[in-house]
Amino acid sequence: MRASRNSTKARRADPDDAPEVAAADLQRGSWQIGGKRVSPARGRDALRQALRKQQVNMLLDVAVVEHFKTKAGGRGYQTLINQALREAMNREVFERTLRRVIREEIRKSARVA
Repeated sequence: MRASRNSTKARRADPDDAPEVAAADLQRGSWQIGGKRVSPARGRDALRQALRKQQVNMLLDVAVVEHFKTKAGGRGYQTLINQALREAMNREVFERTLRRVIREEIRKSARVA
């Protein structure tokens, strides 16, 4: 049986299908932050900082936890909660930036008129 086109795309996008990265591959590579080359030590430090997590204890509604557990299939639900919080945080920053840009454009067009 031939796989459908959509399932093939989904398989290719799966990060688990990526080839293993060997130590030699890392030695050949270079580190960049914001498009600028940095030392390997600085690159590793930036990566560690970006991946850092902080353990918190909090109370969530049962329905919220059940929603994410169902969505994750039981395991990995905390990762999904983290992603949802990050998306909300990014959306807030985006909305604030968009509002600022719109206000600036309105002021510019008011001066021209």
